[in-house]
Amino acid sequence: MMEYLNIQAGPFAFRAKFERERAPKTCARFMELLPFENKVIHSRWSGEAVWIPLGDFDAQVDFENHTCHPSRGDILLYPGGYSETEILFAYGSSSFASKMGNLAGNHFLTVVEGQDRLLEFGNHVLWHGAQEIRFYPD
Repeated sequence: MMEYLNIQAGPFAFRAKFERERAPKTCARFMELLPFENKVIHSRWSGEAVWIPLGDFDAQVDFENHTCHPSRGDILLYPGGYSETEILFAYGSSSFASKMGNLAGNHFLTVVEGQDRLLEFGNHVLWHGAQEIRFYPD
């Protein structure tokens, strides 16, 4: 069973660990989508975070291991409801929110390699715009 995942975000590379014990259904669902490719943009309301808007995508999961206050390197899946489905990738201080107010997302991945470049990554997205992002296994 896959324990780690690689992330290529623009020119930045990260390695993340699945949070299987706390978010087993979200991890399993995301694994079905691999390799996952999209664009990441800077968050509008969530502080030092970037996000992948997924619109009305049906994540097919409920809330588990959900939080409004992700730590640096936490990756959340918001399964939809009050706002659109999305993935939030915190690179610093963050409070997950949308124009509807506070949100809670399922913390299912944690960056374990490349943490020292998270701030640089977030600032790159802020100042240079949308970046390609790819989540893939070894």
